[in-house]
Amino acid sequence: MSALGAAGPFSRWERSVAWRYLLAKRKNGGVALIAVISFCAVMLAVFALITVMSVMNGFRAELLGRILGFNGHLYAQSPLINGPDREGVITRIRAVPGVIQAVPMVEAQAMVIGPSQVTGAIVRGVTPRDLRGLKIIADNIKKGSLAGFGQGEFGGDIVLIGDRMATNLGVSPGDAITLISPTGPATAFGASTREKDYIVGGLFSVGMSQFDEAYIYMPLEQSQLFFGRDTSVDYVEIKVDDPDQAKALKPAVEAASGPGALVADWMDKNHSYFTALQVERKVMRLILFCIVAIATLNIISSLVMLVKNKGRDIAILRTIGAGQGAILRIFVMAGASIGVAGTLAGLLLGVVFCAYITPIQNFVEWVTGTAVFSADVYMLSHIPAKIDWSEVGGIVGLSALMSIAATLPPAWRASRLDPVEALRYE
Repeated sequence: MSALGAAGPFSRWERSVAWRYLLAKRKNGGVALIAVISFCAVMLAVFALITVMSVMNGFRAELLGRILGFNGHLYAQSPLINGPDREGVITRIRAVPGVIQAVPMVEAQAMVIGPSQVTGAIVRGVTPRDLRGLKIIADNIKKGSLAGFGQGEFGGDIVLIGDRMATNLGVSPGDAITLISPTGPATAFGASTREKDYIVGGLFSVGMSQFDEAYIYMPLEQSQLFFGRDTSVDYVEIKVDDPDQAKALKPAVEAASGPGALVADWMDKNHSYFTALQVERKVMRLILFCIVAIATLNIISSLVMLVKNKGRDIAILRTIGAGQGAILRIFVMAGASIGVAGTLAGLLLGVVFCAYITPIQNFVEWVTGTAVFSADVYMLSHIPAKIDWSEVGGIVGLSALMSIAATLPPAWRASRLDPVEALRYE
């Protein structure tokens, strides 16, 4: 048996031959060019897939975190909540295992008049203690402060508004705004509107335009008076330590809220929104995987040309003892190395890009002078990116498998080449 025949699979000589075939030579310049193009195509496809999926993961995580930080995880309504034992009901809700906060709240719509604009707003009435417990508001006061909130007759006249609303209205802390409620006192001619001036005590910013330009926080007693709620509230907003377990806590919260209670969770309120995000994510992943598959198909072109140009070499290797399996493995390694190298380069490029996506965004905006990620359109002030390493591992593994699979047809054709036919015209 020859030395070549005695060598085992993927032996050193098979790897050396595969590597030599990948080295560019003058007469094989076309093959080398296609190999470089294949490498770049796989690299860019994997880079695009990792980057886009990471941005979509980050976008969903940011939205979910801010929406669930700004809004509740459960919403409870029951006759007892507006009865004389409201504090006892709220205490029982707070005692449910997993519940970290329960806030009685009034929520109503109003018209806001400022020096430069008139806009609509959603007014939330909360107690000063509960407002300080809402960390996403209390910890994100950009101008002004919480000082004076809830102080005075019926809670006083100091309110908090979003910074984007303040910009639209042209007001700052200390300025007055006028609120108009459509639910005023009844008259002989029907219901009338109610109008009152309030002082802007502070501006909050949670990083989502839909909240920062639409919400106002008012002392609970004042909101009950202004919107004609008497001493009632609209619901109790509940936060839990694990939002994904909110649905499982609904029965316990319903029991704590008393007979006739209605409890809704955040998934019920935002079902269509997050379902649309999930569908978009799956469709985008499918489209980008198709791009990766198309990129790996370029490897077939380079291997077909390599096999054609190396027909004489293949015949010589066969005549000195190389088997069909050895030839198959040589060309599989030659082609797969292009795809695997491109995959690893795309992985590195994608991870680095996602890690420094905010400085890259700032640099592009500085160079172009335009906002590439407008908060008015995307609701977030920056491009988020969250790398899911299990997903990245799946992308890298599938790309490598597709690269190897793409080498099999031309490698099989090379292994079946007849040495006699290959050398006949040499």
